[in-house]
Amino acid sequence: MITYLDAYISTNSLHFVGNKIADEGISLSKNTIVIDHKLEQNLISYFLTPFTSEEFYQFYHENDLALNEVYTYVSKIFDNQEGLYEQSVNLAKHLYEQSTHKKIKGGEFYTVYFKDCILDGETLDAVGLFKSENKDIFLKVLQKNGNFNLQIEKGINIKKLDKGCLIFNKERESGYILAIVDNVGKGVDARYWFEDFLHVRRRKDEYTNTQNFLTLTKNFVTQELPKEGEISKANQIAFLNKSLDFFKDKDTCDIDDFINKVMVEPDIIEKFHHYKQRCEDETGVSIDDNFPVSEVARKKQQRSFKRVIQLDKKIKIVIDGNSQNIEQGTDKKGKFYKVYYNEEK
Repeated sequence: MITYLDAYISTNSLHFVGNKIADEGISLSKNTIVIDHKLEQNLISYFLTPFTSEEFYQFYHENDLALNEVYTYVSKIFDNQEGLYEQSVNLAKHLYEQSTHKKIKGGEFYTVYFKDCILDGETLDAVGLFKSENKDIFLKVLQKNGNFNLQIEKGINIKKLDKGCLIFNKERESGYILAIVDNVGKGVDARYWFEDFLHVRRRKDEYTNTQNFLTLTKNFVTQELPKEGEISKANQIAFLNKSLDFFKDKDTCDIDDFINKVMVEPDIIEKFHHYKQRCEDETGVSIDDNFPVSEVARKKQQRSFKRVIQLDKKIKIVIDGNSQNIEQGTDKKGKFYKVYYNEEK
């Protein structure tokens, strides 16, 4: 969890980075920015409030971490805070070189050094990289000689951060710990921020392990098993319910224990092992055989697990428990579900 109640800005720099394809260029400030206390408090809120996710990332490079440009520039800032301006110029130039698609918008690019950020109870320095791409329309009320007038102005809405990355000075050897926000990016726009500019991957921790494993399970049940033969929607939901129930009161997950208790049948267990291995080989992301369970990730995944069977237009069956109380069949009238119950409430 990130908290910033005591955080303050030590130094910061601001440049404009345009779209390279549109030949918008970059405009570099000559110095760092001097800000007063009131502006600092507003900027801290603007920059840090959006970071609410428990999902974290780390810099990486296929050959050598030192070849990741943002990692190298940020490391130099942590080594010498007074060199922030010089490295902010390098970062702005690197961002410009990655802005090579017509959909990427130009905007203000900030490099900010924060003191006293708290990550999971530990006080750390952090470097923030932020980009504002969209401008909102504001009305300014003017009063002169007893009259009121309105004036339209364009500006940055400080309640809407477009893109941000917060890099904590921890775990340097493995690529630091990063929190990332992208409120406007989709498709190419998102890839250029995450992959081309930052070049990051998810950090392997309890949140990522829990999220990846539950996603893997959901995809296996809803996509892979139907390829192998008939599995009803009711049975799919039953598998998903058992998966969530397994995680409910556990602090750690042992995958073998999960498979034996949830998958049960030997042929399904074998298929799951093969599917898990294939997914890990294809994505290059492995899941630990035993890992602490993240309650935040479990609850997030629970919201994505569908428990409803939609029939025609206005008929829904919600399954929260055992699918053995439901039978599916056909007769001369068509397809049907038969539901058994003990009492009506």
